Amino acid sequence: MMIEWLQPGFMQNALLGGLMVSLICGLLSVFIVLRRMAFVGAGISHAAFGGVALGFLLQVDPFWTGLAFSILVAFLIEVVQTRGRVEEDTAIGIFFAVAMAVGVLFLHFSRTYNADIFGVLFGNILAIGPQQLWQVTGVTAIVLLFLLFFYKELVFLSFDEEMAWVCGVPVQAVRYLFLAVLALVIIVAIYLVGIVLVSALLVIPAAVARNLTRHIQTMLVVSTSMAMAANLTGLALSYQIDLPSGATIVIILAGFFFLASLWERRKKAGRNRD
Repeated sequence: MMIEWLQPGFMQNALLGGLMVSLICGLLSVFIVLRRMAFVGAGISHAAFGGVALGFLLQVDPFWTGLAFSILVAFLIEVVQTRGRVEEDTAIGIFFAVAMAVGVLFLHFSRTYNADIFGVLFGNILAIGPQQLWQVTGVTAIVLLFLLFFYKELVFLSFDEEMAWVCGVPVQAVRYLFLAVLALVIIVAIYLVGIVLVSALLVIPAAVARNLTRHIQTMLVVSTSMAMAANLTGLALSYQIDLPSGATIVIILAGFFFLASLWERRKKAGRNRD
């Protein structure tokens, strides 16, 4: 018998879409944490606000305008910090602020954003329909193919980027591809937890995994498992006791992180006693 909270069709769409988003966020999260790109993910996610607002202004699907805007900002951050004299965190801070400001201006001139903006900022996974589900499915396929073809290069870059250059790895191309894929994932993750919380979904799963293991393959499994478990549990709780689904998922992930940190601390204490 189907679980009661999964009987409504919109909950089935939410669960399927959420599990796919959790899978790809959990996978990318490992490389984001290993490459210390947490602030990059936060910057791109908030920059997406400008693109989403442009979609409302032009009355087109915000998925496409948000995606284009996110990729543009991600590439500009990379260009500025690699070719200019500006540090990466400074470049992110600049484009973060500019993109948010542009988004506010777009919303000012838009007449149709009021009903949807709260969901964009804080997530509204229960509103996922067939069109959004196909978008999430397409992005999931792209991310899995990207990781399949560039897994070795990403692992190399995560541990020793300078050596990757020496060994002939196309580092710059892989970096740009990774940023484009990251922008794709951020746009679909907005359906789940919104712009404000999406960076948590890109960082916490791998942070949990890193407390439990140092092997990258195991980290990938643990990270995706934690993200998907938080999604499943968060959806069930949000439905049963009427809580915001995105915030509930992030809080559950944070709970996993604190438990994993406690376990790691106790393990270190045990080793020190021995």
